[in-house]
Amino acid sequence: MQVLDAKQTANALPRRALVETLREAFQEGVSAPQINTPFRHHHAIENIDESDASLLIMPAWRSGQFLGIKTVLVIPDNHLREKPAVAASYQLYSALSGELLAVIDGAELTNRRTAAASALASSYLSREHSASLLMVGAGSLAPHLIEAHCDIRPIESVKVWARDLRKAEALVASLSIPYVTIEAVSSLVQASREVDIISCATLSKTPLIHCDFVAPGTHIDLVGAFTPDMRESDSALIKQGSLFADTMDGVKTEGGDYIQAIKDGQISKNHIIADLFDLCRNRHSGRQNSQEITIFKSTGTALEDLAAATLALSLAKP
Repeated sequence: MQVLDAKQTANALPRRALVETLREAFQEGVSAPQINTPFRHHHAIENIDESDASLLIMPAWRSGQFLGIKTVLVIPDNHLREKPAVAASYQLYSALSGELLAVIDGAELTNRRTAAASALASSYLSREHSASLLMVGAGSLAPHLIEAHCDIRPIESVKVWARDLRKAEALVASLSIPYVTIEAVSSLVQASREVDIISCATLSKTPLIHCDFVAPGTHIDLVGAFTPDMRESDSALIKQGSLFADTMDGVKTEGGDYIQAIKDGQISKNHIIADLFDLCRNRHSGRQNSQEITIFKSTGTALEDLAAATLALSLAKP
């Protein structure tokens, strides 16, 4: 059995290889009889300090090959403890014998596969020559999203916004990407108007990105809002933009931006155009023109975790 800590997990999941691994996984899809991804368990956890917390359990298996289980605890108030909001672990088994093959750092695996999924979506939905990126949020996922978007498009400038400017500045100070200028910004509205791609990774329950502040042609990557009561965009933006999902079922069940736009009467249940299965199988061509506002809403899927975990096992050094 291999045990991969965060650094070992990162080394075993090179970004470009992970994007292509996810592309292959979505091309094959869960329709294949040997691949199973039951819908994830999602439980509210009451903490002593009465803050909201969530427990997620995400199983997936490929018959006769691998079975994986990810457990995730999301504790939004952990920033007050100076700890990450997400704690997770991943157990990878042989689906044939039941042997435990690896225990993998779940937070690192989740961050890297989530960012890779956003980069995969961007390869279909953002303008090919997108050169500027706004990162909304400065948590543990933010640097992964920045680097993933820079890998997939010729990004030259990155702006980082967070409610606490000091956190945005700290994130900027920690990053060094060749030929890319990175700066912290205090005005979310102004920055939203000036970039080709906006990526959001927050636990917000109120809209941060508004339709009036988004320029034509922008691609918007909504990674947070993984419960129905969370949202990062206003309903007008969801109505105006071309909405894509990582998985139809996941976004329709848990995607707060989509669910709340329906409740607001702005869109119908059929507003999602396509998901990553459709894009990766060429059932939909993605962006249609340079002025289209495209939106990618992700809630995560165990298919991504299993694909990432098996890649990590194959590339990990003993």
